[in-house]
Amino acid sequence: MGRNNERNIKKHNDKLHKAQDKVKQAEMLRKEKLKQIVKKFNENNDQENK
Repeated sequence: MGRNNERNIKKHNDKLHKAQDKVKQAEMLRKEKLKQIVKKFNENNDQENK
């Protein structure tokens, strides 16, 4: 039996996909936080300019 059997391949792919999902989730969180910061910054600028 070789190392590349179905169980090992599945285990590897599951671990890989979990890591990829974690990266995607972190990226989405950063974008959301940035949107909130920009929104708050724009609101503060509008108030100061009035």
